[in-house]
Amino acid sequence: MHYLYGSKSGIPRKLVATFDSNEQLLAYVGWATLSKSATGVSKFEQGSALAGYQCWEQSGIQMTNEDSELVVHNPSPSML
Repeated sequence: MHYLYGSKSGIPRKLVATFDSNEQLLAYVGWATLSKSATGVSKFEQGSALAGYQCWEQSGIQMTNEDSELVVHNPSPSML
C-alpha cells in the first residue's frame, strides 16, 4: 500500500488517498498538480484528493493514525 498525504501551512499532514502502487500514486499527483511555485507551494485540481492543500508527501508506510479505510483508494481523474 502507498499513502498520499496533503498538507498546508500550519496544518499537519493528512492522509488523502491510498494506492496499490507507487506508479499509480505518482501518475495521480502528476495529473492533480496544476502548478508549483518556486517556494514549493502547489495548486491542485479541484475535486482531486489534494484540493485545498499546498503540498503532498508519499510513503510506503502509514505516517498518521488516520483510518486508511476512510479515504479513497486508487482515485483517478475519471472519478471526478
